[in-house]
Amino acid sequence: MELTIFYDGTCPLCLNEMQQLKRYDSLNRIGLEDINADDIKLRFPDLDVVRANTVLHGLQADGSWLYGLDVTAKAWGMMGKHRWIKLLRMPVIKPIADVAYLAFARNRYRVSYLLTGQKRCSNGTCNIK
Repeated sequence: MELTIFYDGTCPLCLNEMQQLKRYDSLNRIGLEDINADDIKLRFPDLDVVRANTVLHGLQADGSWLYGLDVTAKAWGMMGKHRWIKLLRMPVIKPIADVAYLAFARNRYRVSYLLTGQKRCSNGTCNIK
């Protein structure tokens, strides 16, 4: 895998984005790992699950970590989609975008409810429309 993304599988919006991303990943370049999996710490001992629950984590093939919107920008860039996300990584915009992302991450269940009608998925299973 070129990039492994650690996401919250109980978040309807998060799960929906991961499903969309995988639809474009015909070469299987991106791996997805739900941070709520029972064996996540066994398989990824370097992952701080508590921190991963507050900010998206991505592990690159070279062993380096990406966080937050850097993960999103890297993943969609690899798929050649949503190129506008790169704008959020520009030096002038990045600090503002990162604060906005952290606010979203803290409130992802409320935002999910507003947009999907689901606050939180049970057992990592969402009924994405």
